[in-house]
Amino acid sequence: MAKRDYYEVLGVHRNAGENEIKKAYRKLALKVHPDKNPGDKEAEEKFKELTEAYAVLSDPQKRATYDQFGHAGLENGGFSSGGFGGSPFEDIFGDIFGDIFGGRSSHRGRRGSDLRYNLNISFEEAAFGTDTSIQVPRHQSCSVCGGTGAEKGTRPKTCPTCRGAGQVRYQQGFFSLTRPCPDCNGEGEVIEKPCPGCRGSGLEKIRKSISLKIPAGVETGTRLKLNAEGEAGMQGGPPGDLYVEIYVDEHPLFKREGQDVICEIPVSFPQATLGCEIEVPTLTGKVKMKIPAGTQSGKVMRLNGKGVTSLQGYGKGDQLVVIRVETPTSLTPRQKELLEEFSRESGEDVHPLGKGFFEKVKELFG
Repeated sequence: MAKRDYYEVLGVHRNAGENEIKKAYRKLALKVHPDKNPGDKEAEEKFKELTEAYAVLSDPQKRATYDQFGHAGLENGGFSSGGFGGSPFEDIFGDIFGDIFGGRSSHRGRRGSDLRYNLNISFEEAAFGTDTSIQVPRHQSCSVCGGTGAEKGTRPKTCPTCRGAGQVRYQQGFFSLTRPCPDCNGEGEVIEKPCPGCRGSGLEKIRKSISLKIPAGVETGTRLKLNAEGEAGMQGGPPGDLYVEIYVDEHPLFKREGQDVICEIPVSFPQATLGCEIEVPTLTGKVKMKIPAGTQSGKVMRLNGKGVTSLQGYGKGDQLVVIRVETPTSLTPRQKELLEEFSRESGEDVHPLGKGFFEKVKELFG
C-alpha cells in the first residue's frame, strides 16, 4: 500500500512551522498512543504512521529531502520506517510524550505559571493614567529551604530508579518509549527529609506588593503584562508572568467612544430657543459653551482636545456635547397661559422641523 503524504497524515499545510507540526503530532498521537489503546492494532498502525511523519517533518534536512523527492528520496537516503530506536525517536518521545504523560527531566527547570489580576480603575484614571500598587497572592521559593524542598542541612538525592533522568524507558514492540519515573514522579530526585516550612514543595505563599503604572488611554479589556511577576519556577526554572486585566468603572456624566468622550447636557426650552451660554463639565474641569438660538434637541457640539489620550500616545480625542432640550412640566396657570399665547402667535413659522415633516407626510399620503 502506498504511503500517505506526511503533511496529510499530520493534517498540516506544507508551509507549516515547527511548532504547528509538533502541536498537530502531539494532539493526534495522544489519541492513538498504544498506552491509551492497548491491543488495538489499528491505533498502533496509526501511531506508527504519525510518528514516522513527525520524524521526517520535524527534521529540517529530512523535510527538505522529502519536499523535493517525496518518499523515494528518504528511502534512498537511508531512512526507513522499520526501526524506531535511536536518538531521533528517543528525543521525540522524551520531549512530547514526557509532556503528555507528565514526565520531565530533572536537569531542566520548569517555568512558573502565569497569573492574572483583575484591576478596577476610575474613568479619570483610565483617561489620564495613574500610578498604583497591587497586592498579588503568589508563590515564591521557600525561605526556609531555598526552594530545594528538603530540610535545612540536607539535599534531595538522585532517584535510584531513573538515576536522575526523571523518566524510565521501556520497550513495546518496535517502540522504545519513555514514561515518568514512578518513584520520583518525574522529578529525578527524591526528598528523604521534607522541609517543614513548605512540606517538600519548595514554595511558600506570599502577598507581594507590586508598583504598577497605568498608561493613559486604557479601557476595559486592556491587558498589561508584567514580566517575571508570576508564580516562581520549579528547580531553578524562570518565574511566570503577571497579566493585569483592566476594568474601567462607569462615570455618572461621561461615556467613552474610542478616544472621544460623550456628555449629554440638559437645557431649558427658553435657553434653546433664545440662545445662551452654559457651563459644561469636562474631564479637566468646567468650560463655557455658547448655545446658538434655535438649537434643537439632539444637536451635537464638539470641544476639541477634551477627550481621552491615545494609548499609543498619538494625540487626544474630543468631547462631544449632546444637547437635550427639556420639555417643561408642572406648569403654573400663568405659564400655561403664556405658552398658549405663544402657540397662537407663532403659527407654523417658528416650527421649521415640524412644518417640513408634515409637508412630507401630506405629499406621501395626501
